This record gives sequence, structure tokens and C-alpha cells, in this order.
Amino acid sequence: MNLQEARAALRSARRVAVLTGAGVSAESGIPTFRDAQTGHWARFRPEDLASPGAYHRDPETVWAWYAGRYRDVTRAQPGAAHHLLAALERGKGEGFLLATQNVDGLHARAGSERLVELHGNLTTARCELCGTVVPLPAPEDFTPPPTCPVCGSRMRPNIVWFGEFLPEDALEAATLAFQEADVALIVGTSGVVYPAAGLALETRREGGVVIEVNPEETELTPYLSFSVRDVASRGLAALMEP
Repeated sequence: MNLQEARAALRSARRVAVLTGAGVSAESGIPTFRDAQTGHWARFRPEDLASPGAYHRDPETVWAWYAGRYRDVTRAQPGAAHHLLAALERGKGEGFLLATQNVDGLHARAGSERLVELHGNLTTARCELCGTVVPLPAPEDFTPPPTCPVCGSRMRPNIVWFGEFLPEDALEAATLAFQEADVALIVGTSGVVYPAAGLALETRREGGVVIEVNPEETELTPYLSFSVRDVASRGLAALMEP
């Protein structure tokens, strides 16, 4: 498959499923999880900040880390890739689903509505006791940890941590969309974090076309139909040319 054929496949597809990763938000200035560990946070391993055990041992430190990341994402703006995917959704309608590994909320702010957030969302908190999910207050008004408005219990960051399962409903919706997709787009993700990385293979098993947009080859590349070797914004723009 070449670029022209990839464009034609995307244009004619009735059902399109998309998986996005950190590369989509990198152009908005959002560092990856590991790249964000600079300065004071450089002395921590990811497992020290993003696991149930870490939170049980030191919830104040974990909340301080996530409060800082929350401030960062609220200052960021959706980039061209976010807006292109929102436009693709408008064109495909009910045949479209976007599954993201990102937790920054930028897809929703760009206008994406047929969206599942596989790893949670930094801008919300979840009650440790009753599971209620609520938006965080504005960063300048936020003092962690928040308290559940329903039962009064402490709330945790609404993020999937190391050792936790993805939300069952989000994963089921994404899996079904990729199984039914005529074309799947894998954008800005290294393809090493499962089960999300396995979604592309669902489409391939069902005979669909899978197109990757990434500056570098990934572990998924050998199994896909075509790869656009560019950053998310330029790669998507090339695919969506009329």
C-alpha cells in the first residue's frame, strides 16, 4: 500500500477506529510520563508515583505530582492533530471511535465526542470508596486531595496506574470498534503498552486496513498495512488530503 492508496482507503471507509498516544500531545508541549520527571521529580521512579502501592504509602506526594501535571495540561492547547481527528469524526459520524492512551483531556477540548480514554483523565478525580468521578476545580483553586461530594471520602487521581486494569467499558468499546473498522489509525504511539497496542491487531485479524502515523518504526510496524513516517499533525494532514 502507498500513500495514495492509504488516503483512498481512509476516504471510503465507513467505519474508522483511531488509537492515539503521547506523540499526539507532544506537539502541544505535553511531556511524556517519563519525560515529565525533571527537577524535584527526577529522583522518583514511575512506580514511586503511579501505582496503588505508592499511593497507599504516600498519598500526599502522589497527589502533589498529579496536581503539577494537571496544572501543565490545563495550560496546554489542543494541537493540529487533535483538531484533525475531531474533523475526521465529524466526517465519519457514528462509524468513528477514538481511543486514546493520553490522560490530558486535549481530544475532548478539540471537539472529539466519540471518545474513550483508556488510561483515565488528569482533569478528574475518583472517589476511593464509592467510585464517583468529578472534574477537578481550576488549578489555582485546587488543594489536593479532593473530597468526594457524594460520600465525603478522599478521592484519588482518576488515572490507570501500574498494576491496574483498564476500565472494562472503555476497553470493550475500543475493542469492538477496532474489530469492526474498515480502517484503523495508530497515531503517535510506540505500540508497546498492552492491551491498547493490541487493538491494531484486532483490525488486521478482521481484514481491515491499519495505518500508522509515527516518526519512527514501532513494534507494530511489521504487522500494519502502511506507515506514514512523520509527526502526528503532518502525517494526519497527509492522509486526509482530498
